[in-house]
Amino acid sequence: MEEILYTVKETAKLLKTNPNYVYKLIDKGLLQALKLGSYKIRRIELLRFLKANEGKDLTDLNNIKDLEINIKVV
Repeated sequence: MEEILYTVKETAKLLKTNPNYVYKLIDKGLLQALKLGSYKIRRIELLRFLKANEGKDLTDLNNIKDLEINIKVV
């Protein structure tokens, strides 16, 4: 059976970031979690988060912007 709940640490690994950033996403309401002793993130919620924020710059969670992609061809 496929895992449907991820810990904050597992979520951070999947997002290639650190657990503190995942906690910030949860705190800002950008990523929904549930608390079962510790925070857990449903797989479907992680997929929703990724789809909703595709093309966004989430570096500063207080100032989320659309990505501006400048590609130089040499």
